Amino acid sequence: MAVRVIVVDDEPMVCAHLRTILGADDDLEVVDEAHDGAEAVEAVLRSRPDVVLMDLRMPGVDGLTAIERIGKLPEPPPVVALTTFDADQYVLRALRAGAAGFLVKSTPPEDLTRLVRVAADGNMVLSPTAARRLVAASADQQATQQRARKLIESLTERELEVLACLGEGLSNAQIAARLYLSEATIKGYVSRMLDKLGCANRTQAGLLAHDAGIVGR
Repeated sequence: MAVRVIVVDDEPMVCAHLRTILGADDDLEVVDEAHDGAEAVEAVLRSRPDVVLMDLRMPGVDGLTAIERIGKLPEPPPVVALTTFDADQYVLRALRAGAAGFLVKSTPPEDLTRLVRVAADGNMVLSPTAARRLVAASADQQATQQRARKLIESLTERELEVLACLGEGLSNAQIAARLYLSEATIKGYVSRMLDKLGCANRTQAGLLAHDAGIVGR
C-alpha cells in the first residue's frame, strides 16, 4: 500500500514540484495539499495521511502552529518540516513542537522519496550533523542541560544507550544491530522511554539526548 502524503506550502509551485517528485514513486501518493497551517489541519482530518510535509514560514497560521495543532489530534501523522536552510532556527522550534524531523527543500528527489518513507515508518528524519548544529545553542545552556539530565535520571543504563542512539537519528534496526538486541526489544525500550520522559515522539527524545550531552560521549 502506498504511503499517503499531504504537502503544505504557501507557494503553489512548491506543492506542484513536490507532487511531481513524490508522484513518480510507486510507493508514495500525494492525497491532499494545503497552503497555510489552518488548511493543513483540515487536510489531515479530511485525508488521513501517513506523513505531512510542512513548510514552516507561511502567512496566516504558520507551520509551527499547525504542527502543534496536528500533534493534539487523535493518532496524529508524522509531520516533517520543510525549510530552505538547514540552520533555520524555526526548525529547532518545530522539532520541540513535535515535528518528526526536517528536510531542506533542495533535497535531491531520490533522497526526498526515501526519507518520506523513513518518516512514515516512525523514524526521525534529521541528519546527525544538522541535529548537532541545531541543538548546539540550546545544549550549551547550563539550565537546559541540567533539566535534561534530571529527566533522564530515571532511565536504566541500557535505556540511556538507546536514547543516545536516538540522538544520532538511528532507526530501531540500526540500534538493534549496534547493541546486539532484537528489533522488537528496541521497540519496547523506545516505547517505555517515551512514556518515562514524557516525549511525544523519538525526535523529541533525540533532542533531549543532545541537551543532556549523552550523544557521542
